[in-house]
Amino acid sequence: MARPKMLKLPEVLEEIEMSRAAFYRMRARGQAPKLIKLPNGQLRCRRVDLDAWWSSMEDVAA
Repeated sequence: MARPKMLKLPEVLEEIEMSRAAFYRMRARGQAPKLIKLPNGQLRCRRVDLDAWWSSMEDVAA
C-alpha cells in the first residue's frame, strides 16, 4: 500500500498563496487544513487533507 502524499508547510503555503503568519492565524482559528506534527517538530499536510480543505473553502465562498 502506497503512503499518502505529504506536503511540507512551505509547499502548502505556496499552493494556497498565503504567508506563514497569516496561515498560523488561520490555524489558531481552526480554519486551516489539517496538519500532522512529526516527531522532529516539522509539520506536514496530506494531499487529500489539503484537497478537502480547498473543497470546503469553495462551499464557504458559494
